[in-house]
Order: sequence, then C-alpha cells, then structure tokens
Amino acid sequence: MKAAVYYNNHDIRVEELPKPTIGKGEILVKMKACGICGSDVLEWYRIKKAPLVLGHEMAGEIVEIGERMDFFGGKENGEKIGISGHGEVANKFTVGDRVFVSHHVPCMKCGYCLNDLHTCCETLHTTNFYPGGFAEFIRVPEINVKLGTYTLPENVSFEEGTFIEPLGCIVRCHRLVNMKRAKSLLVIGSGMSGILHIQLAKMIGVKRIVAADINPCRLQMATKFGADEGYMADGSLHETLKEKFDRVVVCAGAPQALHNACKYIGKGGIVVPFAVPPPDVSVSLPLVDFWRNQITIMTSYGAAPRDLEESLELLKEKKIHVKEMITHRFPLAEAGKAFQKVVDGKDSLKVVITNR
Repeated sequence: MKAAVYYNNHDIRVEELPKPTIGKGEILVKMKACGICGSDVLEWYRIKKAPLVLGHEMAGEIVEIGERMDFFGGKENGEKIGISGHGEVANKFTVGDRVFVSHHVPCMKCGYCLNDLHTCCETLHTTNFYPGGFAEFIRVPEINVKLGTYTLPENVSFEEGTFIEPLGCIVRCHRLVNMKRAKSLLVIGSGMSGILHIQLAKMIGVKRIVAADINPCRLQMATKFGADEGYMADGSLHETLKEKFDRVVVCAGAPQALHNACKYIGKGGIVVPFAVPPPDVSVSLPLVDFWRNQITIMTSYGAAPRDLEESLELLKEKKIHVKEMITHRFPLAEAGKAFQKVVDGKDSLKVVITNR
C-alpha cells in the first residue's frame, strides 16, 4: 500500500509499505480523508521521531474485521461488533461501515480518567493506530476499536469527519474554561483551531468575539465564520484594540502571542495557551498582575471520549460549519504538496488528504 512518510516538513515521501494485517479484536480501515493538523508541521515536535507516517484526523471505511471479540462475548469473524466512546455496547460495526477513529484513547479506569483528566492518562499517550492516517489502510488496535471508533452519520461526509478530533479538542477547552460564562473572547491566531474556537463560542452565546492574526486572509475568514472584528496582530494592535476580555485563547505558538494575551485579559479572566512555543523557549508572565486581578492560566490538551461524542453531534446537527473551512484537497500521491501548503500557510485554512 502507499503511505506518506514524514522525514521533515519539506521531505514527505509517498512510499510502498506492507498492508497491515489485523488480529483479534482489530479492524482494518481504508482511509478516505485525513486532515493535516497544525501539530503535524511542528518540526520540533515531530522531527525526533522521523521517519514516520503522521495523520490523526482520519475518517474511512471498515474493510476487514478481526477474529473473536472477547470483551463482547466472542463475536465470530465478520459479525457486527459493538463499541462506544465509553466502552459500552452501543453501536454495531461491520464491513463497509463509515467511521471516524480516534488515534489516542484513555483507559477510562485510572485516577486521571475518573477525575475527568483523560488526556493525562498514560494509556492515552501510548495508544495509536498503525501506521498513521496518511496511508491507504490503517490497522486499528482492539482498545481503539472499543473506546475510540465512531460511526459517521449519513449526513456527515468523510471530509467533515476529519474535524471530529480537532473540534473535540475545542469542545474540551471550552468546557474546562467554562466558556459559556464568558461575555467576551479574544482569539489570537485565526487558523483552523482559532476559527473552530470562534464558531463554537458564537454557538454557545458569547456576545463579543474578536480575532487577531498576522495573516489578513485568515482575518477575513475569522469574520466570515463569526468573529465580530479582526485585527492584525502586529505592532499596531495595542493602538487599535484597547479593551479587556473575559477569555483569551492563544492559537499561535509565537511567544509574542502569549505576551499579547496577558495584556488583553480582564480581571477574573482566563488565558488559554492552546498552542505553545517550542520547549526550549521560555515565556515570562506578569505574575503580580495575575495575582492582583485573579487571572487564571488554563491549559487544554487533546480530547476525551465525551468531547469527541459532543463534537460528532455538533457536526451531525450542522451547528458547526466545517465543510466551508476546507480550502485545499490533495490526493495521497500529492501529500508533499499538501504539507507544503500547510507550512506556507498563506491562503490555506484546512488542508485535507484524500484516498478515493
């Protein structure tokens, strides 16, 4: 089978790999669409594990089902198997089903999971499907089948299904920072994640939403998808934007973006570093101001099963519009061009790799 192998941001090679074989409790999924996440082009994050097949925003079709599923009472090969986000027998899967598969899944049993800290779970950080979403076929391990595979509703396309994971991350963030109580929101960085933040905040009733970015094209997209205003995040930002906000979400990894966030957060507000600088970069914070004004820094990483389920429901009900966010589509054979489009970032919002 063909797979796009990552060596670095500018060296993506479409290579022949053995088609995965599946074992007991596993499924084989033919990738139909897989989004390129901003984290896929963070070289400081990815290069140390290269070469590898990336891709975790994957939707596809089940083409094989493994042998007996002991945790479901021993279903025979080819019979439908039941899973749900919480490990209960809720949905039935069979060959031909359209699915989204979560690459990381928590154990649902440890102290972190029981305290709603699923993305701190050690199991979540060690699970994955093989070899990655940018391949023709993906082997889904038993635990991912049981805890992280979801049926796509008929009105959700494969391409829309690639948004389940990134939107789930936004859902989790908004839940953690109690976004429903905020009256105003500033989003610094208006890429794909930033615009999902804007859309979800608009949907839940945040009254004032402002976007900032260094790319005027993305600012136009931000206002298209619900931001009340958009400002260039350059030296003139402080001259044009004077107000404070209840929540400031930083979707840009530049240290200056976090510095700006600290200047615009209001008393009792919450700053969210949704994107972070490289680990060797230190950022100073005005702790005295935070102490005096009771400002909180709240991080949010990944998505739990409950967040993915809510994300899927939002897409099913068309409350979040993602189809219009896809600006570029590339076949798997042109994965290198797709990555370059994301790295350049000039006129792209969401880039999806397809395998038809």
